[in-house]
Amino acid sequence: MSKLKIRQVKSVIGRPRKHRLVIESLGLKRNQTEVVHDDTPAIRGMAFKVRHLVEVEEVK
Repeated sequence: MSKLKIRQVKSVIGRPRKHRLVIESLGLKRNQTEVVHDDTPAIRGMAFKVRHLVEVEEVK
């Protein structure tokens, strides 16, 4: 199974509560942090929901 590297590039200050909760559930704690997750539809859906706050990259 492939992996996704998700990096937060913008702050959640002033964002809707749902966006803050998605960022938190992805495991991102502060700006410029990275996490690696399995490439599943659930993770892709969460990354799509906050696509303006994160960068997503495939890891081999």
